[in-house]
Amino acid sequence: MGIPVKLPVFEGPLDLLLHLIDKNKIDIYDIPIVEITNQYMEYIRQMEREDLNVMSEFLVMAATLLDIKCRMLLPKEVNEEGEEEDPRQELVEQLLQYKMYKYMSYELRDREVLGERRMYREADLPKEVAEYTPPVDLDELIGDLTLTRLNEIFQEVMRRQNDKIDPVRSRFGKIEKEEVTLPEKMEYISEYTRTHRSFKFRDLLMKQSSKVQVIVTFLAVLEMMKAGKITASQEETFGDILILSTDEEEEDNGDAETGRNH
Repeated sequence: MGIPVKLPVFEGPLDLLLHLIDKNKIDIYDIPIVEITNQYMEYIRQMEREDLNVMSEFLVMAATLLDIKCRMLLPKEVNEEGEEEDPRQELVEQLLQYKMYKYMSYELRDREVLGERRMYREADLPKEVAEYTPPVDLDELIGDLTLTRLNEIFQEVMRRQNDKIDPVRSRFGKIEKEEVTLPEKMEYISEYTRTHRSFKFRDLLMKQSSKVQVIVTFLAVLEMMKAGKITASQEETFGDILILSTDEEEEDNGDAETGRNH
């Protein structure tokens, strides 16, 4: 009566080859192919008596080892550079790659085990602290801007608006009065900052179609600066004034919309 033997379980033929190399303390770059092939085939013969469902991959590797064994007995082939080719080279590269991924899986498994041992505390900030908003420093928002410079930009925009007036049509009577409110313009600027995180104050005013639109837009910008929703800066004297949104929610929405546009 035969004595049943429990064979070790390997994840695949490369796993078995690594086991044989480690067991025999063999240099992976100089594999004694005859010895490894014999040991591999012995394991295959034992495996046939154990489980036939996992034999296909192991038989393919066995055929590969036998092919390498035969090529080792023949004269060595020479490549285009005049160097002798080692029939074991491709197998060595596969073993090294498999070994790297195997050790990476061990590292990830260890991290998972360590992560399961950690307990995280939920945020418990008092409501007053979470809702606290630091006061807005108007001097910091305005920076080095002056009312004189703001007035110069305003006057320049107004002159350009006057230049656009048709001398003939301007004498026609108005059909209806244009209604422009400050809240509407503030909402317009808020929408504009969602897609333009930074823009020139001059460009914003130039987009307006009338003198009333320019004036209300100008007031809306000042109100939003006062509320801390936007900031204005000037890199050099008499240079363009840059407007930047300070509302984090609007910036996040702007980024998301920009991502969808792209």
